[in-house]
Amino acid sequence: MSNTFVDQPLASFLEALASGTATPGGGSVAALTGAQAAGLVAMVCNLTIGKKAYAAFEPEARALLAQAEALRHQLQAFIQADTDAFNALMAAYRLPKTTDDEIAARKAAVQAATIKATEVPLAMAAAARAVLPLCAPLAQHGNRSAVSDVGAAALAVRSAVPTALLNVDINLAAIEDAEFAAQARAQAIALLSHLDEEVAAVVAIVQSRITG
Repeated sequence: MSNTFVDQPLASFLEALASGTATPGGGSVAALTGAQAAGLVAMVCNLTIGKKAYAAFEPEARALLAQAEALRHQLQAFIQADTDAFNALMAAYRLPKTTDDEIAARKAAVQAATIKATEVPLAMAAAARAVLPLCAPLAQHGNRSAVSDVGAAALAVRSAVPTALLNVDINLAAIEDAEFAAQARAQAIALLSHLDEEVAAVVAIVQSRITG
Protein backbone atom coordinates (compact mmCIF):
# COMPACT_ATOMS: atom_id res chain seq x y z
CA MET A 1 0.00 0.00 0.00
CA SER A 2 1.33 3.44 -0.94
CA ASN A 3 2.35 5.83 1.81
CA THR A 4 1.77 8.95 -0.28
CA PHE A 5 -0.98 11.28 0.85
CA VAL A 6 -2.81 11.17 -2.46
CA ASP A 7 -3.30 7.41 -2.15
CA GLN A 8 -4.64 7.58 1.40
CA PRO A 9 -8.17 8.42 2.54
CA LEU A 10 -8.90 12.12 2.80
CA ALA A 11 -9.55 11.69 6.52
CA SER A 12 -5.99 10.42 7.00
CA PHE A 13 -4.57 13.50 5.29
CA LEU A 14 -6.72 15.83 7.39
CA GLU A 15 -5.75 14.03 10.59
CA ALA A 16 -2.08 14.35 9.69
CA LEU A 17 -2.62 18.01 8.84
CA ALA A 18 -4.21 18.69 12.21
CA SER A 19 -1.57 16.79 14.18
CA GLY A 20 1.43 18.26 15.94
CA THR A 21 3.83 17.40 13.13
CA ALA A 22 5.18 19.99 10.70
CA THR A 23 4.05 18.02 7.65
CA PRO A 24 1.79 18.05 5.79
CA GLY A 25 1.52 21.83 5.92
CA GLY A 26 0.49 24.83 3.91
CA GLY A 27 2.30 23.74 0.77
CA SER A 28 0.46 20.45 0.60
CA VAL A 29 -2.81 22.28 1.25
CA ALA A 30 -2.04 24.63 -1.64
CA ALA A 31 -1.37 21.66 -3.92
CA LEU A 32 -4.62 19.98 -2.87
CA THR A 33 -6.55 23.20 -3.43
CA GLY A 34 -5.05 23.59 -6.88
CA ALA A 35 -5.80 19.96 -7.72
CA GLN A 36 -9.40 20.50 -6.65
CA ALA A 37 -9.62 23.54 -8.91
CA ALA A 38 -8.39 21.48 -11.85
CA GLY A 39 -10.81 18.71 -10.91
CA LEU A 40 -13.74 21.12 -10.95
CA VAL A 41 -12.76 22.34 -14.40
CA ALA A 42 -12.54 18.75 -15.62
CA MET A 43 -15.94 17.97 -14.10
CA VAL A 44 -17.66 20.83 -15.90
CA CYS A 45 -15.96 19.83 -19.15
CA ASN A 46 -17.29 16.31 -18.73
CA LEU A 47 -20.76 17.68 -18.00
CA THR A 48 -20.58 19.73 -21.21
CA ILE A 49 -19.19 17.13 -23.61
CA GLY A 50 -21.89 15.08 -25.32
CA LYS A 51 -24.68 17.60 -24.70
CA LYS A 52 -26.48 18.81 -27.85
CA ALA A 53 -26.84 22.32 -26.49
CA TYR A 54 -23.07 22.67 -26.27
CA ALA A 55 -22.07 20.77 -29.43
CA ALA A 56 -20.35 23.81 -30.96
CA PHE A 57 -18.15 24.16 -27.87
CA GLU A 58 -17.36 20.46 -27.52
CA PRO A 59 -13.97 20.48 -29.32
CA GLU A 60 -12.76 23.26 -27.04
CA ALA A 61 -14.26 21.53 -24.01
CA ARG A 62 -12.29 18.40 -24.85
CA ALA A 63 -9.09 20.42 -25.15
CA LEU A 64 -9.77 22.13 -21.82
CA LEU A 65 -10.46 18.75 -20.25
CA ALA A 66 -7.09 17.38 -21.35
CA GLN A 67 -5.29 20.42 -19.94
CA ALA A 68 -7.22 20.31 -16.68
CA GLU A 69 -6.51 16.63 -16.14
CA ALA A 70 -2.80 17.09 -16.82
CA LEU A 71 -2.66 19.91 -14.27
CA ARG A 72 -4.68 17.92 -11.75
CA HIS A 73 -2.17 15.08 -11.86
CA GLN A 74 0.74 17.49 -11.49
CA LEU A 75 -0.85 19.18 -8.51
CA GLN A 76 -1.77 15.87 -6.87
CA ALA A 77 1.89 14.89 -7.02
CA PHE A 78 2.87 18.16 -5.35
CA ILE A 79 0.84 17.24 -2.25
CA GLN A 80 3.48 14.65 -1.40
CA ALA A 81 6.42 16.43 -3.04
CA ASP A 82 6.06 19.43 -0.75
CA THR A 83 6.21 17.23 2.34
CA ASP A 84 9.17 15.30 0.92
CA ALA A 85 11.07 18.52 0.23
CA PHE A 86 10.47 19.79 3.76
CA ASN A 87 11.53 16.48 5.30
CA ALA A 88 14.72 16.52 3.21
CA LEU A 89 15.48 20.01 4.50
CA MET A 90 14.99 18.90 8.10
CA ALA A 91 17.28 15.93 7.47
CA ALA A 92 19.96 18.30 6.18
CA TYR A 93 19.70 20.39 9.34
CA ARG A 94 20.22 17.24 11.41
CA LEU A 95 23.55 16.43 9.76
CA PRO A 96 26.57 16.44 12.10
CA LYS A 97 28.45 19.71 12.55
CA THR A 98 31.41 18.82 14.74
CA THR A 99 34.36 19.17 12.38
CA ASP A 100 35.05 21.86 9.79
CA ASP A 101 34.38 19.36 7.01
CA GLU A 102 31.06 18.36 8.57
CA ILE A 103 30.07 21.99 9.00
CA ALA A 104 30.84 22.73 5.36
CA ALA A 105 29.02 19.61 4.14
CA ARG A 106 26.01 20.40 6.30
CA LYS A 107 25.85 23.99 5.06
CA ALA A 108 25.96 22.84 1.43
CA ALA A 109 23.27 20.23 2.07
CA VAL A 110 21.02 22.77 3.81
CA GLN A 111 21.38 25.23 0.95
CA ALA A 112 20.60 22.57 -1.67
CA ALA A 113 17.59 21.33 0.27
CA THR A 114 16.31 24.87 0.82
CA ILE A 115 16.51 25.57 -2.90
CA LYS A 116 14.57 22.37 -3.59
CA ALA A 117 12.01 23.30 -0.94
CA THR A 118 11.58 26.60 -2.79
CA GLU A 119 11.41 25.13 -6.28
CA VAL A 120 8.58 22.76 -5.35
CA PRO A 121 6.03 25.37 -4.18
CA LEU A 122 7.08 27.70 -6.98
CA ALA A 123 6.30 25.02 -9.56
CA MET A 124 3.14 24.19 -7.65
CA ALA A 125 1.99 27.81 -7.81
CA ALA A 126 2.68 27.85 -11.55
CA ALA A 127 0.61 24.71 -12.08
CA ALA A 128 -2.28 26.11 -10.05
CA ARG A 129 -2.06 29.44 -11.92
CA ALA A 130 -2.29 27.54 -15.21
CA VAL A 131 -5.76 26.31 -14.26
CA LEU A 132 -7.19 29.82 -14.31
CA PRO A 133 -7.07 30.47 -18.09
CA LEU A 134 -9.18 27.35 -18.55
CA CYS A 135 -11.99 28.83 -16.50
CA ALA A 136 -13.16 31.84 -18.53
CA PRO A 137 -14.08 30.01 -21.76
CA LEU A 138 -15.71 27.23 -19.77
CA ALA A 139 -17.67 29.73 -17.70
CA GLN A 140 -18.83 31.45 -20.88
CA HIS A 141 -19.68 28.44 -23.00
CA GLY A 142 -19.81 25.35 -20.77
CA ASN A 143 -22.82 23.66 -19.20
CA ARG A 144 -24.82 26.42 -17.57
CA SER A 145 -26.16 24.13 -14.86
CA ALA A 146 -22.60 23.63 -13.57
CA VAL A 147 -21.27 27.13 -14.13
CA SER A 148 -21.03 27.82 -10.39
CA ASP A 149 -18.40 25.09 -10.19
CA VAL A 150 -16.23 27.01 -12.66
CA GLY A 151 -16.43 29.97 -10.32
CA ALA A 152 -15.45 27.72 -7.45
CA ALA A 153 -12.42 26.55 -9.47
CA ALA A 154 -11.30 30.13 -10.09
CA LEU A 155 -11.65 31.02 -6.42
CA ALA A 156 -9.69 27.89 -5.47
CA VAL A 157 -6.86 29.04 -7.76
CA ARG A 158 -7.01 32.42 -6.03
CA SER A 159 -6.32 30.61 -2.76
CA ALA A 160 -3.79 28.06 -4.01
CA VAL A 161 -1.33 30.38 -5.74
CA PRO A 162 -0.53 32.83 -2.91
CA THR A 163 -0.63 30.00 -0.38
CA ALA A 164 2.06 28.12 -2.29
CA LEU A 165 4.11 31.29 -2.67
CA LEU A 166 4.19 31.84 1.09
CA ASN A 167 6.44 28.77 1.23
CA VAL A 168 8.65 30.34 -1.41
CA ASP A 169 8.92 33.55 0.59
CA ILE A 170 9.83 31.84 3.85
CA ASN A 171 12.60 29.80 2.21
CA LEU A 172 14.14 32.60 0.16
CA ALA A 173 15.35 34.38 3.29
CA ALA A 174 17.72 31.48 3.99
CA ILE A 175 19.09 31.05 0.44
CA GLU A 176 22.56 32.44 -0.20
CA ASP A 177 22.41 32.06 -3.98
CA ALA A 178 21.42 35.62 -4.87
CA GLU A 179 20.77 34.84 -8.53
CA PHE A 180 18.40 31.97 -7.72
CA ALA A 181 16.61 34.08 -5.11
CA ALA A 182 16.13 36.97 -7.53
CA GLN A 183 14.76 34.67 -10.23
CA ALA A 184 12.39 32.98 -7.78
CA ARG A 185 11.09 36.33 -6.54
CA ALA A 186 10.52 37.49 -10.11
CA GLN A 187 8.61 34.30 -10.92
CA ALA A 188 6.47 34.72 -7.81
CA ILE A 189 5.63 38.30 -8.72
CA ALA A 190 4.68 37.23 -12.24
CA LEU A 191 2.42 34.47 -10.93
CA LEU A 192 0.53 36.94 -8.74
CA SER A 193 0.27 39.58 -11.46
CA HIS A 194 -3.37 40.24 -12.41
CA LEU A 195 -4.48 37.17 -10.47
CA ASP A 196 -7.27 38.97 -8.61
CA GLU A 197 -8.52 40.66 -11.75
CA GLU A 198 -8.62 37.42 -13.75
CA VAL A 199 -10.47 35.58 -10.99
CA ALA A 200 -12.95 38.45 -10.68
CA ALA A 201 -13.55 38.34 -14.43
CA VAL A 202 -14.38 34.62 -14.27
CA VAL A 203 -16.69 35.12 -11.31
CA ALA A 204 -18.45 37.95 -13.16
CA ILE A 205 -19.09 35.63 -16.14
CA VAL A 206 -20.39 32.97 -13.76
CA GLN A 207 -22.74 35.41 -12.05
CA SER A 208 -24.03 36.72 -15.38
CA ARG A 209 -24.90 33.22 -16.55
CA ILE A 210 -26.49 32.32 -13.22
CA THR A 211 -28.71 35.41 -13.28
CA GLY A 212 -29.13 35.64 -17.05
